[in-house]
Amino acid sequence: MSDRSLSAPSVAPVKARLLQLLDEVIAHDGYGSIKVDVRLLKKGQKEVIVDCGKQYRFVVDHPGFGLGPNEAA
Repeated sequence: MSDRSLSAPSVAPVKARLLQLLDEVIAHDGYGSIKVDVRLLKKGQKEVIVDCGKQYRFVVDHPGFGLGPNEAA
């Protein structure tokens, strides 16, 4: 995984929501779970669905889109 993929501006809201949900699950007096699904979309994007009782849907830019096979890693 490259640094570019971790710092893409479109990924920031996903990371913020995950951290917020993690804090809520840890503080909750009981059981909790967080599920993350990622799938490829057209035009170099990915859909990220965070499920923690509610579902939060994000569309983020795919960092490896348009790169050759040796450049994506």
